[in-house]
Amino acid sequence: MAGTHDGFGSSLKERLARTAEILRESSVPDEPYRPTDHGPVVEDVEFDDREVDRYWLNPPYAYVVVTYDDRADQHLYRAVEPSLDRFETELIEALYDDVRTPLLYGQETADDDPEAALQRELRSRLRKYGIDTDVAGFHRLYYYLHRRFRGFGRIDPLMYDPDIEDISCDGYGVPLYAYHDDYQDIETNISYEKEELDSYIIRMAQQAGRHISVGNPVVETTLDDGSRAELALGEEVTPHGSAFTIRKYSEDPFTPIDLLEFGTYSLEQMAYLWMAIEHNKNIIFAGGTASGKTTSMNAISMFLPPRSKLITIEDTRELALYHDNWLSCVTRERLEEGSNVSMYDLLRSALRHRPEYIIVGEVRGEEAITLFQAMNTGHTTLSTMHADSVQTVINRLENEPINVPRPMVQSLDVLCVQTLARFGGERVRRADAIAEIEGIDQRTGELDYTSAYGWRSADDSFREGNRKLLDEIREERGWAQSDLLREMQRRRTFLQYLWDNGVDQYQDFTAMVNRYYARPHDVMTEIGGHDADPDPMSLEAGDG
Repeated sequence: MAGTHDGFGSSLKERLARTAEILRESSVPDEPYRPTDHGPVVEDVEFDDREVDRYWLNPPYAYVVVTYDDRADQHLYRAVEPSLDRFETELIEALYDDVRTPLLYGQETADDDPEAALQRELRSRLRKYGIDTDVAGFHRLYYYLHRRFRGFGRIDPLMYDPDIEDISCDGYGVPLYAYHDDYQDIETNISYEKEELDSYIIRMAQQAGRHISVGNPVVETTLDDGSRAELALGEEVTPHGSAFTIRKYSEDPFTPIDLLEFGTYSLEQMAYLWMAIEHNKNIIFAGGTASGKTTSMNAISMFLPPRSKLITIEDTRELALYHDNWLSCVTRERLEEGSNVSMYDLLRSALRHRPEYIIVGEVRGEEAITLFQAMNTGHTTLSTMHADSVQTVINRLENEPINVPRPMVQSLDVLCVQTLARFGGERVRRADAIAEIEGIDQRTGELDYTSAYGWRSADDSFREGNRKLLDEIREERGWAQSDLLREMQRRRTFLQYLWDNGVDQYQDFTAMVNRYYARPHDVMTEIGGHDADPDPMSLEAGDG
């Protein structure tokens, strides 16, 4: 890139204005970028540590190199972006101020491509400044403007990485950490100094329509792409400085097939949960942080019968379903001129919409009683809770601050407890226990439950227990035991077929489940499983 710049003492804009007077015309390319013709936008970088992985994040602009430091015995995540010289770095700042106003207040229509508008405005400003650039140089500038206007700033490359689940910033000058599917908690080469980090925290909150300040230093919000962000400003509540944690949102949510592939649930468990969902059983998914409870609830919700009326209620938008008759509701904190809309408010309102299914993102307060009232009045509910065992869930439900009366707790049918554990040197998410709530023991007054399935950590396998819920479903349907066994076998066969054939996109998976609901015999005939005989031992061993 070339331009006249007589020292860095005066403002760049003044120098650019003088340059434009001297250079009547500049050369700014107006052609699509082609790597073979125009060269790379980002250079090929080698690191001293041993390289173990390299892949694109946002081609052709950013990639990652994962290295291994033998002395520290750790992996390092190194995001590589286009490099800018000193003049280009200053030019970006000048361009940001000049391009920002026309982009915010320009006459582009609502359907105008934002990327095209940004490139158009950048090209116009470069010509006005009288700056010559080649195609690769133009796209280097475009990348950093796009990263600032429409991206996520310094962490933009990490947000493009599908293998990263969480991104954590723990303070000023501290390297960010990411949770990577292959390398777990890994240190990155990205960090923020005080002024930049404070500014970034405030901007994230503002873009999400939230207010954060020294007086209100902690905010939970949802970013433009649906990711969840926990923000902390300053050093009062986080002594090492402003901090944030982002849990990335996946546009393509995990399906039951993904849960089978990950080993979170077994084929038998998945067929069991499908039967429970279809037959209006109330389910809570419990577990600790990052155990995957919300992911599993979202996936299991794909078994909902088509056209049934569904309402989801969340603090931050996480659930993604392919369901026609779906009303999505999100809570709202107090704005300048308005009042809070809590989960309790939304749940009370939801009952007036006469839904068949209600999904609540997480119960932790007064909304729980309304949720259990909904169970008692014939609504089927699914929800999540923070708890690491069946007994802990029951204790939390019955005590402060939730306080659900014990007779109401017995309206819950199934409780799935998930765990984030280690097996074979890797972190795995597993359904640690699936329990059935039976009712109140008349002798002790305690709430009884039985174990339908449990996870053996020693060999990473699932054991089967008593599954009286299936007998309830059999009686509701008027089936013989052989009918129940046959139906369970069909569903296992159906799910195995989808698993074997990689039907793991949520639209495709839901479409196949809907076909099964409409024409089960035809679907089973198509996949070659219509006349499959049930294994007489598959259920009897656990039915008692």
